[in-house]
Amino acid sequence: MSAENVGPGPGPDPRPGPRPRLGSGPAAGAGPEPGSESGPLCPEHGQALTWFCYSERRPVCAACVGLGGRCRGHRTRRAKERAEELRNKIVDQCEQLQLQSAGITKYVADVLPEKNQRAVSMASTAREVVIQRLGLVRSLCESEEQRLLEQVHGEEERAHQSILTQRAHWSQALQKLDTIRTSLVETLTHLDDLQLIVSQARTEEAEGILDPQESEKLNFNEKCTWSPLLTQLWAIAVLGSLSGTEDVRIDERTVSPFLQLSDDRRTLTFNAKKSKACADGPERFDHWPNALAATSFQAGLHTWVVNVQNSCAYKVGVALGQLPRKGSGNDSRLGHNAFSWVFSRYDQEFRFSHDGQHEPLGLLCCPAQLGVLLDLQAQELLFYEPVSGTVLHTHHASFPGPLFPVFAVADQAISIGR
Repeated sequence: MSAENVGPGPGPDPRPGPRPRLGSGPAAGAGPEPGSESGPLCPEHGQALTWFCYSERRPVCAACVGLGGRCRGHRTRRAKERAEELRNKIVDQCEQLQLQSAGITKYVADVLPEKNQRAVSMASTAREVVIQRLGLVRSLCESEEQRLLEQVHGEEERAHQSILTQRAHWSQALQKLDTIRTSLVETLTHLDDLQLIVSQARTEEAEGILDPQESEKLNFNEKCTWSPLLTQLWAIAVLGSLSGTEDVRIDERTVSPFLQLSDDRRTLTFNAKKSKACADGPERFDHWPNALAATSFQAGLHTWVVNVQNSCAYKVGVALGQLPRKGSGNDSRLGHNAFSWVFSRYDQEFRFSHDGQHEPLGLLCCPAQLGVLLDLQAQELLFYEPVSGTVLHTHHASFPGPLFPVFAVADQAISIGR
């Protein structure tokens, strides 16, 4: 067993004898230990450093660990045993490094080539999937394009033929009227009273020709180009290409007294108790919990997002600037007049409303955010779910003027996304 000294004890004190004077060498009978003749000496006692102190992490002499020495009571061990311990540790480290090197060599030789081969194989598979899917999308788009173009062409031909038919009909009517008019003029000029009475039938014949009436058959039906697939793909492409959403802020002059507007003018909070702090003005809604944005859009493509996860009763959409603001009638109620187009939620019911016409929407879940996409060139209003890009509803209309983002909330709060 190794000779290790821990705590107080007799220790390896030198043999009893006269203590040598400083610098006079080791005491009689306590010569240097084997192997220490040429080693360094203790600066305090002048003896060979034959011990190791764990507390001070350095070699010490026998006097340092003996009675009265500075390392008395420390954990100590003979220097040779400590060196052997370190040698064994180094051997263990070398073995570990050798094993680590062998593992790295095996990893480089076996695993990395397999990984590389697998990456190449997976990349090839992924490439084929991308090509296959985009090929399918491309084929579907080409098929849908062909179908829609044929519908447009067919609708154009139908309208053109209807116009030609009407033109021919009214040309004949004009000729007939001209003939009757000429005959009537001759009647007035040449016939006597009896003959004039007989010719009255000619006048009744002219009365059978009706005036032209407006007919939808003579108009091009824009709905022939409507396609859920095209709308979905178009929305995904547009939303992916837009650099960001519009910086929409609420016009504080329009905010209903039942709503509280945040300092950044983005959040509307419903309050069932009418606020008396709001000064009434011509722009302010005085009954319905509505508010208009500060800016309007009259051309181009625009999108904004509204956080609606905290509310079970809200309306989001667009409205004309001439939307009435006063009273409890439908004139100022969003979706119940010709001035507003809104997506609304009440509890678990969703619908799109305009001019008193309400279209139920079968949503599978309540959206946490509601996106609005307004394409004024195509005269299209689209509502979508921003996270998935799912189109919730699309509406085509001929918007007669600049449109303002419009909001209403009757439960909790909604806020415009940044």
